[in-house]
Formats: sequence, structure tokens, C-alpha cells
Amino acid sequence: MRIVAVGDTHLYHAQLVVPQGDVFIHAGDLCQFGDLDELADAAAWIRSLPHRYKVVVAGNHDWAFVHHPREARALLGEGVLYLEDSGVCIDGITFYGSPWQPAFHDWAFNLPRGEALAEKWEAIPVGIDVLITHSPPFGIGDRSWSGDRYGCADLRARVRQVNPRLHIFGHIHEDGGVFREEEAVTLFANVTTWECARDPTVLDIESEVVTEIEVPKARR
Repeated sequence: MRIVAVGDTHLYHAQLVVPQGDVFIHAGDLCQFGDLDELADAAAWIRSLPHRYKVVVAGNHDWAFVHHPREARALLGEGVLYLEDSGVCIDGITFYGSPWQPAFHDWAFNLPRGEALAEKWEAIPVGIDVLITHSPPFGIGDRSWSGDRYGCADLRARVRQVNPRLHIFGHIHEDGGVFREEEAVTLFANVTTWECARDPTVLDIESEVVTEIEVPKARR
């Protein structure tokens, strides 16, 4: 299975060249201010992509999923799978998605660090193959230009318990990339496109391994 993943497009999606693949994943922040009109624009772009499966997790800019959840999900369309503390199985690969992050500038899907966030992460089931969160785990793909880290320690602890094969996230624009801890089961991928200044991340899931795929650079 080839996964093509992005995050933090913030309505700059027309500038992005999206490679072919089996599953397209958006790890949140489709919008800027997050109203239904913005979401409709982003959703139309996602529906236009040729990928057979499309999976979306909301981010802190995607207020429509908080204020108008039914309308927001309807705008995505039947061909787009929206995950909010929920999962799906695609061709034998199990996915679970969650939009939460440590409180960040009073945006959407904020929760205080500690018990409230840990309760959300506790719902991540054991046995999944791919975890998609908007927030990074603490210490992995979460460093800002200032050097501060904004990831969640409780999320990292839960990932170590669950051991998904792949953890996809975004949110922190400055630290995109693919990371693996020594002797860890999980491959971590901050798939931010940083308002489409960074290319999508392409990953192949095979029987025993997850591999990042280099694709030719292309721009519209």
C-alpha cells in the first residue's frame, strides 16, 4: 500500500503537486480560519485527487468540525473518510485518527496537558497499523525554530504502548520529516507541507516494513 500524506495545507493546496498512491491522508489544518466555506474549498480539492481512498483528520485550524460537525462531515463527501477518535480498515491495514493537541493559542481541538489529553490517547486501540494525529508526540518532529518542543508526552507514551507500524502527524511546520527511534517498531512522519512549501510525504507499507519513498520534485 502506498500512502501519500500531507498536513497544514491551510488552503494553499492549489500549489501542491500530489503524487499517485493508494491512500491519501490529510493530517489536519486544511483551513486557515476554519469556516464551512474554507472547508468546502479544501474538500473539493481532496475529492478531485485520484487516490482510491482518502482519509482526513482535523487540525486546530479546522473549526467547522467543532462548530458544525454534521455539515463539515457532509462537505467532505462520501468518498472521504473522516476520523475523529475513530478507525477504519482499508485493504487489511488498520487506521486510527484523532485531532487533539496540547492547548495551542486557543484554537480548535485543544486540551490541557495531563489527564484530559491522556484520556483521549488511551482510546487509541492496540493492534492498529497506522496512527494519524494532528499533534506530534513529544521529542519527535515537534521542534520549532526557537528550539522549543510542542509535542505531547502522553501521546508518545501511548504510542510506545500501542506500537503502530506508522505514526503520521503534522502541526509543527518547522520540523517535517521521517524519524525512527533506535529499536522502535514505529516509524514517525511529520507530514506537514508548511502551507505547501514542503512536498507531500510518500510511504510504502509492506508486509514487514514501512519505507519512505523519494519522488521527483515538481511544482505547479
